[in-house]
Amino acid sequence: MSEPSAPIVVDALEPWPGTVDWRPVSSRLITVHLIGIAIWTVVLLGGLLAGYLIVGGAPWLYGMGAVLALTVWRAVVAARAVRAWGYAERDNDLLVRHGLLVRHLSIVPYARMQYVDVTAGPLERAFGLATVQLHTAAAASNARVPGLPPDEASRLRDRLTALGEDRAEGL
Repeated sequence: MSEPSAPIVVDALEPWPGTVDWRPVSSRLITVHLIGIAIWTVVLLGGLLAGYLIVGGAPWLYGMGAVLALTVWRAVVAARAVRAWGYAERDNDLLVRHGLLVRHLSIVPYARMQYVDVTAGPLERAFGLATVQLHTAAAASNARVPGLPPDEASRLRDRLTALGEDRAEGL
């Protein structure tokens, strides 16, 4: 008798692991997220400090401690979340993955893309980053890739647009 073989472990969020070449987003996106977290922390601490100076009492100090603890936790999560982003270009579709606790994998067929946006807010521009947003007919299937250098964002936009036009002609 032969021994039973080990069960094959399949991860629905890692399709075709041998054929997918994941590209990470820029680590400068971590800094952008940390600055956003710092801004909210300063605003919250300012409000709590004003409450402490006006009213007084320990609850305001406890609130400040809680905000600082939450800030540290959020900073750690933000750094890990940025490292979880990735995208892969394949022959017929674009794969985008992200998420820590709840992982997401979006597969966007080039033929289904309607248009591609490249955006960059003030912080993103200051750190030389841009976001590529893909729009499809189905609102739920829109995907975005943040934290790309502008030249990579332009290259990806142009490639996706060209592939989308080529694939859509066959429909």
